[in-house]
Amino acid sequence: MARRRKGRDISGFVIVDKPAGTGSTDVVNKVRWAFEAKKAGHAGTLDPDATGILVVALGEATKVLPLLTDALKAYDFQIRFGTATSTDDAGGDVVARSDARPDDDALRAALPGFTGDIMQVPPQVSAVKVEGERAYDLAREGVEMELAARPLYVDSLELTDRPDANSAHLQLVCGKGGYVRAIARDLGEALGTRAHVTALRRLWSGPFTLDHAVTLDEIQRLGRTPEIDDLLLPVEAGLEQVPSVQIGAIAVPRLKNGNPCDVLSTQADFGETCWAAHRGQALAIGTYRAGQFQPSRVLNRSDAGA
Repeated sequence: MARRRKGRDISGFVIVDKPAGTGSTDVVNKVRWAFEAKKAGHAGTLDPDATGILVVALGEATKVLPLLTDALKAYDFQIRFGTATSTDDAGGDVVARSDARPDDDALRAALPGFTGDIMQVPPQVSAVKVEGERAYDLAREGVEMELAARPLYVDSLELTDRPDANSAHLQLVCGKGGYVRAIARDLGEALGTRAHVTALRRLWSGPFTLDHAVTLDEIQRLGRTPEIDDLLLPVEAGLEQVPSVQIGAIAVPRLKNGNPCDVLSTQADFGETCWAAHRGQALAIGTYRAGQFQPSRVLNRSDAGA
């Protein structure tokens, strides 16, 4: 018989302002410990040296993570011109140098080429899987890889500051799977020089901003106390940018069993991904079709009533 996982049946989101020097998985584990939660996950890895928004989901909120992973995210980052590194950030070894330095006009002129639907080759040190193994594990073993380019949607890329000729501050808004380090690397090459990231901070992720965030220190200070639950945001907070459909009380038992049900009203168009709500509570994620909601993931919440 499989061992039952111990912990509380607690669902919701914890928005962490991740500190530098801590991995995303470590943050998730610390949040899970603090809340004594049975299940936890996150929406989009941040590099260990990066800071900012890390969306941590507990319990049934983990079923919302695919939607949040696909959502747009914003980053503030600094790049340094003149050197390329093995990791495309300041933590790697210098692998190439250039004396060229772009001026502001050349830099601004290059940015539109990195917006819209682009193709991006992930950094050698990344979480991409190569024949079942993570690229960063292979890179640490000295294995050189030819990583395939992947599609990325970039909503915007703007120059926000130019402290000196060697560095620049930029802000990026992009979709799922974006590597800021690869943007810096490729931008340097497009400008006839080399470049790598020296600082990176995620400003927002989907509906969540730094205004929602708490520090890891605060989470650890309140860990396993009654006050820790004050840091938890409801499941519905992760669905603010997703259209909803309203269902009546008579449809709730049917929906809880995973069956389609009639809707009373809808914000969703035909075939659109949406979530079903009753009395303000999210009960399932699915698709709206011809007056009915068809569930794909039911939220089995202990607090959801008829």
